[in-house]
Amino acid sequence: MPDLDTALSAIDAVIAEPEGSTSTVCGHCGTSLSGSPSDDFCGETCQAEWLAAHAAGPDPVDNGASPDRELAEGDPARPMPYMPAPPPPPGGAQILDKVTAFIKRFNVFPSEHCAPMLALWYAHTHAAEHFYVTPRLILDSAEPGSGKTRVMEVAQFLVRSAEMTLSATTAALFRLVSDGPITILFDEVDAIFNPQKGGNTEDLRAMLNAGYKRSATIPRCVGDARAMKVERFKVYAPVVLAGIAGHMPDTITTRAITIHMRRRAPAESVEPFKERVVERQAAPLRDQLAAWVGSVANQLGDAEPEMPDGVTDRAAEIWEPLLAIADAAGEHWPATARAACTHFVASNSNRNGSLGTRLLADMRRIFTDRNTDRLPTTFIVAELLEMEESDWSDVKGKPIEPRKIANELARYGVKPGPFKYEGNTVKGYQTTGDTGLADAWSRYLPTDPRQ
Repeated sequence: MPDLDTALSAIDAVIAEPEGSTSTVCGHCGTSLSGSPSDDFCGETCQAEWLAAHAAGPDPVDNGASPDRELAEGDPARPMPYMPAPPPPPGGAQILDKVTAFIKRFNVFPSEHCAPMLALWYAHTHAAEHFYVTPRLILDSAEPGSGKTRVMEVAQFLVRSAEMTLSATTAALFRLVSDGPITILFDEVDAIFNPQKGGNTEDLRAMLNAGYKRSATIPRCVGDARAMKVERFKVYAPVVLAGIAGHMPDTITTRAITIHMRRRAPAESVEPFKERVVERQAAPLRDQLAAWVGSVANQLGDAEPEMPDGVTDRAAEIWEPLLAIADAAGEHWPATARAACTHFVASNSNRNGSLGTRLLADMRRIFTDRNTDRLPTTFIVAELLEMEESDWSDVKGKPIEPRKIANELARYGVKPGPFKYEGNTVKGYQTTGDTGLADAWSRYLPTDPRQ
């Protein structure tokens, strides 16, 4: 095959031919063009080789600017102007704000503190294993149709691994929790704990009580008679309980944050709940919430958030996970969470507790109004029966009487005794002394705001 100089000479010869003449040799190999449809090349092979030879140039010289193949690839030192940097992911405060706004679309709550508290509670389900306790969440109301179930229907798409249930057996719940993580959303619990139903709910109550703390287990015998063994079931899990007020055991309510729901007023409106739409819209919120909580989970477990004034003991234990999350979120959330904490702790302390604490509270009111340190039992009974807001005229079907008062107060170390009253020796109760009321009031009741 001719070399490049020969081919160029041939092309020069072609170019040099006078106008109107036709070349007779190939511009690449110099052979005859006889029979070739091209005026310049004898065939496609020569044409391609000629074009390739003339398209190639000398190796570029970049003075060291070419990529160093020994180095790993990395981002450019300065972003390209036509490729803007992606926006940063939303922070904890922004995510909690979005969750709060989403919750408020479908419910009208009795207080401005409810939706932020729910957002924090939903967030804690995604890191429950990092906390020592998981506060129970109670939704109760005086009447049906107050939005309790709707709260749970929305919550199932925001919490971690929701399990909606109405009448699951205790054994089934044991298995579900043991196979967790799981968040139990238990509706219509008033039908279970209602004493008029006559059912045995002790196992369920024990499970809900014990599952409040991370280390809790409940032993049960499993297997047949020949291979019986004891199995310890883990029962730690976040739980929501919804039902008509008045039938929840005190041992559960003292471990809970309670929202007392009420029916919407005629002027109040919410968005309609369409499950498929809500599920689709909630999914990215739940994913963002879970991702953010996961990113701060380790610091949450070690956190010791500062409590608002007056929040101590069990109340502080309940609120510690939620305040830790609020502190990690930053912005307005530390203040918002503590305002909610103060509201719910004060609200729950003012609600009726056990029969004994209600009796102590009403007796403190009677003694304070009379500004005395001793009163006869007969006088106390008469005052209790006249209280319109406390129905002491119907205690398990009959009016309160001295023996019932003595039995209830004995649990708190309070006992009646004889003393002088208006010149007569009577039997009644005093505020002072080893068996007086003052010590019980200080231990089992919040501070009297009138003092």
